[in-house]
Amino acid sequence: MEINPEIEKKIQLLDEKFQKIDQKTETHLEGLLWSKPITYWDYIQTDALLNLQTQRTTLPDEMVFIMYHQVNELLFKMILWEMSQLCHSEKPATDFFTERLMRISRYFDMLTTSFDIMGDGMEVEQYLKFRNTLTPASGFQSAQYRLIEFASTDLINLIDHRFRATIDRNTPYEHAFEHLYWQAAGKDHATGKKSYLILEFERKYKAEFLRHMEEYNTINIWQKFKQLPESDQKNPELIQAMRHFDKTVNITWVMGHLNAAKKYIGGGDATGGSDWQKYMHPKFQRRIFFPELWTKDELATWGE
Repeated sequence: MEINPEIEKKIQLLDEKFQKIDQKTETHLEGLLWSKPITYWDYIQTDALLNLQTQRTTLPDEMVFIMYHQVNELLFKMILWEMSQLCHSEKPATDFFTERLMRISRYFDMLTTSFDIMGDGMEVEQYLKFRNTLTPASGFQSAQYRLIEFASTDLINLIDHRFRATIDRNTPYEHAFEHLYWQAAGKDHATGKKSYLILEFERKYKAEFLRHMEEYNTINIWQKFKQLPESDQKNPELIQAMRHFDKTVNITWVMGHLNAAKKYIGGGDATGGSDWQKYMHPKFQRRIFFPELWTKDELATWGE
């Protein structure tokens, strides 16, 4: 039987591929004879994914709450995936930088517009019942969100603004970690005492956070932006894209979260015990990824 030239060419390319890694081509071809065709549910792992929702109560709207936050974490993973490609590119071209930045921004735009799902998608009465079973857990404890912050900007911009004058690039990461802006949510800076919320968060993730802080110290998105040609750094469209990302993450998304929380718990305590209304508001956080791209007036009225 005559072999199709295209098939023969593919077999030759496969042979070259396997020779490069000291593998026997015939062994891999034999394996193809017995392998099962892939299905959508196997590839996406649908069954596993749909079995990750475990309620702690009998209240139906708790399932909305769980799934919404799991979707958020998947989007955070997508954002980190793009950030890793961008930040670990030795000298990213402007078009590559811009394209990846827009991908990241679109994911955060999706997160921002999704708050209506949780904000209008649960009965307040049900939420106020099942939330008591979540204590002391808190959305504050999303590690991926912290990793996104470290990959976005120079570390100094994540330091509590009250302590920035005492910290520079020579400051040990351990010391800088103790003065990150979100420490204020569960740490008494007068006594140094930390809440259970913070202690458990650190027990689980502190080592990873310190590694990430060091890894992205010189390769974060702002540092990659500064590597672009000077003319491109002044491009109005690219500057607007950087500002959009900054504002979306640090104002729009945060305020969407804050307003949703206000609807359900008013002035009540957060499940993790943090002073959430003060901690979450952008004008108190003063978290700005790219301060050099904003005017003095814009910086002074950030989050207002």
